[in-house]
Amino acid sequence: MADIALADRVFAPHYALPLDHGCLAARVALRAAPSAEARAVSELLRGETFAVVEASGDWAWGFARADHYVGYVPVAALGPVIAATHIVSAPAALAFAQADIKAPPAERLPMGVRVAALSEDGPFIGAAEGFIHRRHLAPIETREADPVAVAERLVGAPYLWGGRSGDGVDCSGLVQLALARAGIAAPRDADQQQAALGEPLAEGAPLARGDLVFWPGHVGLMADAERLVHANAHWMMVTIEPLADVIARLPAETRTPLIKRIAP
Repeated sequence: MADIALADRVFAPHYALPLDHGCLAARVALRAAPSAEARAVSELLRGETFAVVEASGDWAWGFARADHYVGYVPVAALGPVIAATHIVSAPAALAFAQADIKAPPAERLPMGVRVAALSEDGPFIGAAEGFIHRRHLAPIETREADPVAVAERLVGAPYLWGGRSGDGVDCSGLVQLALARAGIAAPRDADQQQAALGEPLAEGAPLARGDLVFWPGHVGLMADAERLVHANAHWMMVTIEPLADVIARLPAETRTPLIKRIAP
């Protein structure tokens, strides 16, 4: 089975027209096979769109519209597409039962979740999830000037293979999330990002905030000329640390990184 849009490039016994569905779960793993035990390859966040190519039993196979990453998600996690108006821009936001910070929270929403505003009540936006404080949201069309500042907000967030939200993120998920908030579309995986983003710096050129640093299977963003912000399995969280320290603990044959810079 293949997307009918690939009919002129890919042979398949059957082609299907993808049907868009919205992600209902705050976050749900996109898996390599139709099983809860299968490896997570990426993640969908609430309010994002998943194009279903085939559904069978409890699982749907298709791709995320945001980055065209392919995988399986539970059918129960999918529903109608929403017209999102805001995105969670803080590491996480609470949706309260009422427009009152003393009200019981109904749900936790990690950075990257998209919601549709239904009402406004003082400092709160009312959505299907509940009432969310404006300080934790940004209008969906806004673009942040500094993607590194987005990544820095997630320092301490746990490392999660396949994760791309404030509740857990891997190295390329952090870069993708940070760049997206600055209006820069990035592929999902580190090797894809290395091929698609920026221009290589000349050897010995001074590093600057926002430079992308690549090794085989890993990527991070320079916080300044000497420190790297990255989601890493060494510390099992998002950290800012000297680039020299990261290089020193790598095997000798993989220590030399590729540095790329995205033009302003």
